[in-house]
Amino acid sequence: MVTTRRPLHPLCRSSLPVSHDSPPSPIAARAGTPLRGSLRPPGDKSISHRAMILGLLSIGETRVEGLLEGDDVLRTAAAAKALGAGIDHDGPGRWRIRGVGIGALSDPEGVLDFGNAGTGSRLMMGVVGGQPVTATFDGDASLRKRPMRRILDPLERMGTTVVAQQEGGRVPLTLRGPAEAIPITYESPVASAQVKSAVLLAGLNAPGTTTVIEAAATRDHTERMLRLFGAEVAVTAHGPGGHGRVVALTGQPTLRAADVVVPADPSSAAFPLVAALIVPGSDVVIEGVMMNPLRTGLVTTLLEMGADIVRLNEREEGGETVADLRVRASRLTGVDVPPERAPAMIDEYPVLAVAAAFAQGTTRMRGLHELRVKESDRLAAVADGLRQNGVAHGVEGDDLLVHGDGGAAPGGGTVATHLDHRIAMAFLVMGLAARNPVTVDDGAMIATSYPGFLPDLRSLGAAFSA
Repeated sequence: MVTTRRPLHPLCRSSLPVSHDSPPSPIAARAGTPLRGSLRPPGDKSISHRAMILGLLSIGETRVEGLLEGDDVLRTAAAAKALGAGIDHDGPGRWRIRGVGIGALSDPEGVLDFGNAGTGSRLMMGVVGGQPVTATFDGDASLRKRPMRRILDPLERMGTTVVAQQEGGRVPLTLRGPAEAIPITYESPVASAQVKSAVLLAGLNAPGTTTVIEAAATRDHTERMLRLFGAEVAVTAHGPGGHGRVVALTGQPTLRAADVVVPADPSSAAFPLVAALIVPGSDVVIEGVMMNPLRTGLVTTLLEMGADIVRLNEREEGGETVADLRVRASRLTGVDVPPERAPAMIDEYPVLAVAAAFAQGTTRMRGLHELRVKESDRLAAVADGLRQNGVAHGVEGDDLLVHGDGGAAPGGGTVATHLDHRIAMAFLVMGLAARNPVTVDDGAMIATSYPGFLPDLRSLGAAFSA
């Protein structure tokens, strides 16, 4: 299959040496020496997107340290610039955003091309949908397959006009926002921080209170960062056991620029973490990892499996608790992962499946419907990758079962990544401990979230070949 890759926005091209016009780049990983040393993963992608967006909507100059300079975030930066923000890059991870304030965005001159950035595109739809501007959204072949009706449905209730859309509400699509958004109470049918965030961002330009009700709490970075920029956000427990949340935003605040220090992304830290657990003899320290309890589902699960993970030097950075994690090779045991944990680790299931392939017994991951609507159908892609590498597994409804025998996975397969960075990194981690090398058909898209993945793991002793 030939895949067309969309060109990067000029802002992205000036900062990132990866082109979506490039041909596929297969990469192989093989077992070698134990992994030793320390590294700091890139800045958290969720917080990086939000820093750019709230910088756009605030008054004054927002300064960001540790921004993730992957393709996804740079697409959001390009969109913020197209909507009127002044943006300066002052060196690795250091950015300044001069905002225009709520209600003062400009119509972009061209299409807002988000490449593969599902989070950036959906959050920015919330921004545009609540402001008196018109903008067209597009992306690469993967983004064009991803469902957007879950965002468009509440936005239309808030006064957004969907001027044009592809079948099923997919991009390319054009939105026109109202002079003022309509405040609503929205009970989200899916556990999605992107849906919640889009509604709250649209609600910034609504008089009165915009409320989102969640049956299961999702990552709360938008609420935390809105408060940092001066918005009034109230959060209360909801539902049986208090597992849900009611989030109420007071509309039409004056957001003031803030300084943001971006902690290391736990979703990126997941890859060296699991590699250290499954490569015999490994002892690795992963520095500055965000420990927000709504993002630590993977660590919780791995500890239940018997992982040797120790938190060191816990501290506060950018309004979030962070810690250094010392990780040593461990004998893992299969566990049952409850469905209510999914929002706290939705991006980590592919690499958890890899860890489970080296565990003793069966690991059952329940309630993975959301994996079917990520950059790829991740549930199908993970299952196929396991099959290609001789790992016993099964899919029952929305549950993934991985049957480990306590030894090394056979490996030896070539994995179809479907332009999905997390599938690529997860199976490269498998190859570092499998009996035979594991190849991914394309590693170019890894730069969307972890541009330094290969050199970082090589610094620990990992063996990759192009």
